[in-house]
Amino acid sequence: SCSGLRNLLQGLSFSAKYCSKHNPPQTGCPFSKIGPKKLHILHCSKSTCTHRTAPPGSILPCRFFSCKEGTKVPSKRKQNTSIDLLHKSLLKSEQKNWNNISPTYKAMTKRIKEKLEELHNMYTLNSRSPRMRFGENVYFEENGCIFLAKADDGEGNAKILFSVDDLGFSDAFIQRIRISPDQRYMAISLKSENSEEATCIIMKLGNLPVVEKVIPSVFSFEWAANDVLYYTTQKNLKCQNVFMTTFSYQKFTKLVYTEQDARFFVDLYCTKDRRFLTINSNSKTTSEVWLVDCRHPFESPALVQARTMGVIYHIEHRKEQLYILTTYGEPAEYKAILTDNYIDRINLDAYCRSYRNSKLMKAPVASSGKENWQLVHALERKTKLVDFEMFSDDCIMFLKNAGQLYLNVISFISHSVQSIKLPTWACEFELESHPEHTTSTCYFQLSSPVHPPKRFAYSFKENNLIEQAVQEVPIITNCHTTRLLAKSKDETLVPITVFHNKNSKELHRRPLLVHVYGAYGIDLNMSFKEEKLMLIEEGWILAYCHVRGGGEQGLSWHRDGCQHNKLKGLHDLRACITLLHQVGFSQPKHTALAAASAGGVLAGALCNTDPALIRAMVLQAPFVDVLNTMMKTHLPLTIEEQEEWGNPLEDEKYMKYIKSYCPYQNIKPQCYPSVFITAYENDERVPLTGILQYVQKLRKAALDHASRTSKKGNWIPNIILDVQANGSHCDSSWEHSLNE
Repeated sequence: SCSGLRNLLQGLSFSAKYCSKHNPPQTGCPFSKIGPKKLHILHCSKSTCTHRTAPPGSILPCRFFSCKEGTKVPSKRKQNTSIDLLHKSLLKSEQKNWNNISPTYKAMTKRIKEKLEELHNMYTLNSRSPRMRFGENVYFEENGCIFLAKADDGEGNAKILFSVDDLGFSDAFIQRIRISPDQRYMAISLKSENSEEATCIIMKLGNLPVVEKVIPSVFSFEWAANDVLYYTTQKNLKCQNVFMTTFSYQKFTKLVYTEQDARFFVDLYCTKDRRFLTINSNSKTTSEVWLVDCRHPFESPALVQARTMGVIYHIEHRKEQLYILTTYGEPAEYKAILTDNYIDRINLDAYCRSYRNSKLMKAPVASSGKENWQLVHALERKTKLVDFEMFSDDCIMFLKNAGQLYLNVISFISHSVQSIKLPTWACEFELESHPEHTTSTCYFQLSSPVHPPKRFAYSFKENNLIEQAVQEVPIITNCHTTRLLAKSKDETLVPITVFHNKNSKELHRRPLLVHVYGAYGIDLNMSFKEEKLMLIEEGWILAYCHVRGGGEQGLSWHRDGCQHNKLKGLHDLRACITLLHQVGFSQPKHTALAAASAGGVLAGALCNTDPALIRAMVLQAPFVDVLNTMMKTHLPLTIEEQEEWGNPLEDEKYMKYIKSYCPYQNIKPQCYPSVFITAYENDERVPLTGILQYVQKLRKAALDHASRTSKKGNWIPNIILDVQANGSHCDSSWEHSLNE
C-alpha cells in the first residue's frame, strides 16, 4: 500500500530533491561495461546531472568523488567513549568557527549564487531529459514524474505512470528505471542524497498503475523476462547477493548468487539484444561473469570464464556469439571508470569497459572459456576505450588518444572499421540509452567543464556524424583550450588541459584554479559545470592535471600511481603546477588547488611538501588520513581499498610508505596556504573524525609557525571547515550544490 511504502521510505531518511544537475554519479566494476549500459535507464535530469545513473556491472572505488548519495550512517560498532567525546568536541568547535566566519562572505555568496542561477537557467534547466522509445511507446522522466507518450501523438498527451510527489516524497528522486520486455511492469529505484542505499518500487502498468512490490536496499536490477526481475542488495557499501523475484501467479523470491570475496562487488547487466542477463562480479583488477539465459530465466547461471588475476572482461551478445571486451592477452589495458564507491558505482561494468590497449574478442556461447576467445579488434597503442555500445550489425567504440576523443565504428557485415574525430573542445561524452539494438542511429552528448552538453548522432546507414540542434542556447565562443605536457621527476610526460578566456590579457596575473584527482584509475571529472563557466567569464584560468593514479592514459597510468607508486602522482602534480607558472599561466600567489575525495591525498600531500606553489586549497569530502583509515579493517571499504593503497597491517614497507605521503601524518609548522574544506556528517566513505583531526592539526601547525617567525608581512592562513549535516559522498540536488 502507499502508506506502507511511505513508512518504508521515511525510514530511509530521504531528503534530496531530484537528481543533481551538478555532479555525475558512478559505479565500480572494472569491467561490467565501459559506459554503463543505459538500457532502460531514465535520468531525472540531463547529462550535467546524474548522468551515469548506475551502469550495469561496476564497482566503485570507495573514495572517488563524483556523486553524492548516502544514507544516514548507523553506528556499526560501539565507539570508545573518549573518542566519541573528542569527535563531538571537535565538531562543535568547527561548527562555531564556521558560524563566525561565514557571514564575512555573505555579499560574495549572493553575487555568485545569482550568477550561477542565471547560467543554470540558460544552459541546464531547460534541457530535455532523455527519451526512450520502445516500439510506439516513448518513456521519459521529468521533475520526479515518469511519463508515457505515443511516438506519433506528441508529448502533450503524455500519461503519468509514477509521481514521487503523489506518494508524499517530494524530497526523494528517481535514480534508475527498468521497463519489462512486454511493458507490463516498471521497476524504479528511489534515492536521497543522504542515503547510500536505494529502494526499488515495482509498478504494474495499465490504465491505473499500482505498486506491486517494494524492495529495500537495492543496488542494481534488470528484467530477465516479462515477469522475472533479478536484483542485487547493498549492505555496508557492498553488493554481494543476487536475488530473483517473480510476478506471475506463482510469486516467489530466491537467492541466486552470493559473492564470498570481500574485494568483489556484484551488479547486473542485460546484453543489448536482451538474450542474456549478466551477473558481474568485479574487484579493481579482476572480473568474473555469469550468464542467465533470458529465454530460461529460472535455470542456474552459467560461468563464462573463471576469475583470473589481472583479467577484466565484459560481455555482449550477437547471433550466438559472445563479444568480449577484455584486458586478456598482451598488450592489454583498461581505463577505470571506477568511481569513488558510489552507489551507482561507475558501473563496474563501466569501469571494466574502459581501458587502454584493450581488445574486442568473441567466442561461441557454448564454448566461452578464454582459450576460445578470438580477436575481433585491437586498439592502437596509447588509445583508451572510454565507452562501447553494441548494435545488431555494428558496434561503436568511444576512444581517447592524447586527450582527443574519437569514434571507431566496427561493421560486422563489411568487417570494416571507420574512425571519426570528435570536436577538439570535447572532454567528456555521455551515451544515450538505445533500448532497441536494431536502431540505425547512435545518440550521445559531448561536453567539457565550460561547454554545455551538445547532442550528436552517428548514422550507421549514412556513415556520418550529425550535430543535433535540440534547442537554442548561447554558444561558448570566448574560451580557449590548451593542452600541455609537464615533465615529471622521472621524465614521464603528464598531460594538462587548460581553459581560459580568449580575451584575457596578462595571463600571468590571472587567478588559476588547478584540479587533481589521481586515484582508482579514474579520470578527472570534466563534465560541464556552471561554476567553471562562471570562473572563465570572470577571467580565471582552469587547469586539469591528469596525473598518474588516474585513468587518463590507461591501466599502466593507474598502476604507476597506486600502492608503492603513489608518490609519482605527487611528483606529477608538482611538475604540472610548476610548468603552468613557467609558461605564463598565473603565479603562486594567485593559484588555488581543488580536489575531492581521494584527490585530497595528493592535494594534501602537496600542501605539506610545496606550500609555496599555491595560495589556497579547496577540498570536498577529502581523504586526508590514509594511514589510520587503512589500519581499520572494520570499516566497510578497507579490504577492497588495499589494491589501491596497500596493506599497512601486514607489510611494514607499506606502513612506512603510506606514512611518507599521508597528508595528516606530514603536517608540520610552516607557512601553509589558506584551506577551505566541505565535509559531511554522515559520510560513510571518508570518516568525519579524520577530517576534524586534520583541520585541528593543520591550524595548530600554521599558528605555531606564525608565532615563531616575525617576518614582515607574515600572514596566518584561513583554515575553514564547513560540516554539512545533510548530504554525503555522492550526488546532491541542484539546490544543495548551489549552496555549496
